[in-house]
Amino acid sequence: MFPYVALRKDKVWQPGPYEGVELMVLHQHESAGRVVMLRKFKAGHTIPAHTHPEANEWAYVLCGDWEESGVAYTAGTLFFVPKGVRHGPHIARSEVISLTMFDGPLTVASVCEHDAANRTQRPDQCAHSRYFRG
Repeated sequence: MFPYVALRKDKVWQPGPYEGVELMVLHQHESAGRVVMLRKFKAGHTIPAHTHPEANEWAYVLCGDWEESGVAYTAGTLFFVPKGVRHGPHIARSEVISLTMFDGPLTVASVCEHDAANRTQRPDQCAHSRYFRG
């Protein structure tokens, strides 16, 4: 018997850190903050450049067409983003669902586009930025 099982009927989509993004948390380690989730980007939405200051990210695209820097990522694509590395903006050309894992707490920090160094900023340091903790 598996020590942990997540059944779809027991899980719900929750609002994500940006408009057009929903998260379905499948498992979260209480003390370490690690999280495995389904992530949905609604078609036509753009997620601005950001970092995850507290965790590395792995995502496997299950369906949809996700574009970043002119490259389309479709079903069957796996990508990895190290903790603190800028990525995005992401554009959902069609609805995208990915299986996504963070090896620490899910936090999202905006990148100030006007900052030549593309430094990650907390909201109080950058106009129009956000800091999300899931």
